[in-house]
Amino acid sequence: MIPAFRQRYNAAFTDERYAAFLSDLNHATRWPVDFRVAETPLFFDEAATRALISAEDDIVAQLAAPGFRAHAADAIPAGLTVPAETPFPHHLCIDFALCHDAAGHVLPQLIELQGFPTVACFQALLARTFKARFPEIPADFTSYFDGLDETGYLAALRHAIVGDCDPRETVLLEITPDEQKTRIDFACTEAMLGVRAVCVTAVRKRGQKLFYDRDGVETPITRIFNRAIFDELLRKKPPMSFSFFDDLDVVWAGHPNWYFRISKHTLPFLHGPYVPDCRFVSDFKVGGALGPDALPADLENYVLKPLYSFAGLGVDIAPTREKIAAVPNPREWLLQRKVAYAPALATPDGPAKAEVRLILACDGTGWPKLINKLVRLTKGAMHGVDFNKGRTWIGASAGFHPAAVV
Repeated sequence: MIPAFRQRYNAAFTDERYAAFLSDLNHATRWPVDFRVAETPLFFDEAATRALISAEDDIVAQLAAPGFRAHAADAIPAGLTVPAETPFPHHLCIDFALCHDAAGHVLPQLIELQGFPTVACFQALLARTFKARFPEIPADFTSYFDGLDETGYLAALRHAIVGDCDPRETVLLEITPDEQKTRIDFACTEAMLGVRAVCVTAVRKRGQKLFYDRDGVETPITRIFNRAIFDELLRKKPPMSFSFFDDLDVVWAGHPNWYFRISKHTLPFLHGPYVPDCRFVSDFKVGGALGPDALPADLENYVLKPLYSFAGLGVDIAPTREKIAAVPNPREWLLQRKVAYAPALATPDGPAKAEVRLILACDGTGWPKLINKLVRLTKGAMHGVDFNKGRTWIGASAGFHPAAVV
């Protein structure tokens, strides 16, 4: 989005420099990167940066409105409510597609959002490594918001994740963390915040208290940075000595209920210039059947999404009336209008499209604040790996904007 920066970066790029960049990432922690990292970051000019900030402000304002809590009251599936919910989420991620308005200006369009953490510590490593290996990135450009640098960013994450607890008594809870594709972020979290990844099966319970083995020493768990998702817990059923539904003497950071309360379930509640049309399939049905004119006439411009899924599982990008009519539980499916991604990035083998995830965090006593972003580049129909096989200049990335924009 800044042509001069893009031209300078692309002209200086070589496969050898990219290989050295990847080597730095792969050897920075005890685990390598298990997903594709793009050859380039994205450069945001002031107008595009302000558009993202405005979009984030608009979404958070709607979440803060009184009607949101009423809407979110039935977001959690039956039997999956966890006790001791915090008043607010510790983490919030908002995913926007980069699109253009009629005048050709960047117009973020909401794709998804989640009251759940993302690869936040890895993004610090990624931004740092991009700048170290590619000096074409301007020194006065940053990936962070609110006047933060890397030190301030990590302090904000520490405030949200560790709070005033001992980092050794705070665990990043996951299912077989050493097998997850995001394990490099777990290693970064330990290196940067002192919080170690622990498998749910390695936690022991005595009374209301939890413990884990840390270097041969039984260590109490007073705070849980939860990265385990219910989809995987329910599917894999790992043997655990405790349950998320127990009355536990721990602080959740963030609380599992927010995984559902702010999720795809939230999308039909949101409206405005940054939000494509999105409705529950049940909204189109009368007496359990689709009305004759209920569905949009341009159905080819919509996607069908299951409400409770993760990482794009079950998304149908070519829904039909027959498929929609056959949905077994229409309250658990969404029909969302597709967006027209802008060709945001010029690459040697054609333009790439981009999604931006805005990363927000706080301590659970108020709405999270915008502190960073990550970028995902694609040339396929969707952003998943299966839709981008054999492509280059796609994958996980960072975004840099003028540091003066706050």
